[in-house]
Amino acid sequence: MAKKKKVKNEVEQLKKKSSKFFSEFKTFILRGNVMDLAVGVLIGSAFQGIVKSLTDNLISPILGSFSEVDFSAYSLNIGKLHLTYGAFLTDVINFVIMAFVVFLMIKSINAFENLGKKKEEEKKEEVKPVKSEEVLLLEEIRDLLKKNGKKG
Repeated sequence: MAKKKKVKNEVEQLKKKSSKFFSEFKTFILRGNVMDLAVGVLIGSAFQGIVKSLTDNLISPILGSFSEVDFSAYSLNIGKLHLTYGAFLTDVINFVIMAFVVFLMIKSINAFENLGKKKEEEKKEEVKPVKSEEVLLLEEIRDLLKKNGKKG
């Protein structure tokens, strides 16, 4: 009987731990940042096809025209080992192009955000608080008291 109770308690503890784990996982998945990341990955993978096409169909032939050899065809044979370093170089070019385009996108987004902030700051600077007559009178009295206090 004692063994059954012990096993039952252990099973209940495991259920609590696993439900807590899945609850945390559910909270993590349903956060907005994770959904944004998922959308970014999908758009990035679609964009990767465009960059690959640009590299394969335009950039590689242009680079290949200087050496009159297909850039992606460069390879090195060592015994039975066949290393296609040209394909690797093409992938590096793809990465650099994608990184540059992402850099330009972020730079333009930041420029648009800063443009809006500058306009808001200019509006804040244009609006100067107007002092009421009472405030002006009180400031004048304060200045006179300071002036008289220094003399006396």
